[in-house]
Amino acid sequence: MLSLKLGLSLNNIKTLGGWQPTDETSVVAWYKQDAGITFDASSKLVSQWSDSANSYDMVQSDNSEKPEYDSVGAGVKFDGTDDNLQTSSQITLSGAFTIGFKCNVQDTNNVLIADNTINNEMFKITSSTNLRVKIDNNIADLTLGSGSWGDGYIVVTRDASNNMGLWHNGADQSVTETLTGTADIDAIGVRNPDLNAFEGKMYEIQIFSSESAALTSNVNNRLSNL
Repeated sequence: MLSLKLGLSLNNIKTLGGWQPTDETSVVAWYKQDAGITFDASSKLVSQWSDSANSYDMVQSDNSEKPEYDSVGAGVKFDGTDDNLQTSSQITLSGAFTIGFKCNVQDTNNVLIADNTINNEMFKITSSTNLRVKIDNNIADLTLGSGSWGDGYIVVTRDASNNMGLWHNGADQSVTETLTGTADIDAIGVRNPDLNAFEGKMYEIQIFSSESAALTSNVNNRLSNL
């Protein structure tokens, strides 16, 4: 087994010395691009993506459900059938939050992150232009003002008044949805019970228990440079 702790490339070098998620006291989890990924050199199957901020390591012991990692910069590849990673430590976000994804979405009806032990907790791509956030069975549909999902980056926020925000490739989508409840997260790529598997590549995920214009800007800037 190989454990890739740090991958350096020209894109990585651009972010060295600048802002990182761990600079924030509110960072909950950080699945860093090309870091903390344990995989088999022959099969390329991923058994763990370690949390670079705390201890919410995402793991998978079933070979048939392991995503793949091929090389630095290529992302963690999910097959859209059953690939997923899961942590035994529940992530809970009861108030404001900011979540950033750098990913390549290759299909719809796919879950980015969710809870695979509790129902109705998910961040799910429902169409080429819509991201559904479901918390405590409450729903907010966050729709793109233009364009569609693909290879890019997404930032989702909720402020202290439960107002939602959506940025796609750095552009504010000016959504007006609100959403209450406590978000529960313990999986990348599926929701309970093992449904709506993600098809595509996941490069990085950042999760914070706060929201601000400065944080959103920093997350967008980092993701744009990966």
